[in-house]
Amino acid sequence: QVQLVESGGGLVQAGGSLRLSCAASGNIFDISDVGWHRQAPGKQRESVAAITNTGSTNYAIAVKGRFTASRDNAKNTVYLQMDSLKPEDTGVYYCNAKVRSHQAIWYSNYWGQGTQVTVSS
Repeated sequence: QVQLVESGGGLVQAGGSLRLSCAASGNIFDISDVGWHRQAPGKQRESVAAITNTGSTNYAIAVKGRFTASRDNAKNTVYLQMDSLKPEDTGVYYCNAKVRSHQAIWYSNYWGQGTQVTVSS
């Protein structure tokens, strides 16, 4: 079994910064791609960033230049540094990861429970 736990959310004023963490634990042999997503009230979940196991990143246009994804493979943790935050960045932020467990030959997709980010104007 694999668990993903997000942390680092909170309330911040517009223009401020937050750093989210996504920590994986459990039966882990390898973690492949990891994605960050968010869901604002009344809206569909959207992808905001992704990072491969080699560190290549992609970002949604809305956050490009303000958000930075990184990972520490030794700690099985992925980060999302969020700078110049805007009120429209408000939402619950989730991470998902493709994880291969020991004794497994395939990767399974896991989701965290989410962390709330609120940006006040």
